[in-house]
Amino acid sequence: MKIGDKLRGVITGIKPYGAFVSLDNGTTGLIHISEIKTGYIDNIYNTLKVGQEVLVQVVDFDEFTQKASLSLRTLEEEKNKIPHRHRFSDSRLNYGFKPLAEALPGWIEEGLDYLRQEHEG
Repeated sequence: MKIGDKLRGVITGIKPYGAFVSLDNGTTGLIHISEIKTGYIDNIYNTLKVGQEVLVQVVDFDEFTQKASLSLRTLEEEKNKIPHRHRFSDSRLNYGFKPLAEALPGWIEEGLDYLRQEHEG
């Protein structure tokens, strides 16, 4: 199983935060309430039912516990061609810690200058 896979399963339990799904491949997963559909869900129990068959997409998979984070929303958006930022891309590789790593030498030098002034003064 990998991120982006589309799998069939059956809802085995519902909690206020999401629905548990038993997948056809033998693993289990959770559809978080935010991944059920686009927009606000007032009552999850009115949206999904235990025993309901669903087609879901894998958005994360923990190989250690063999549990998956699943989504119905991504398939809805795909079907309806709702524009959204693609979640399975590497577009964020140029962000994150890169700006910090580039600024770090300057910060270190600034800190050393301060310490030299304190030591001399």
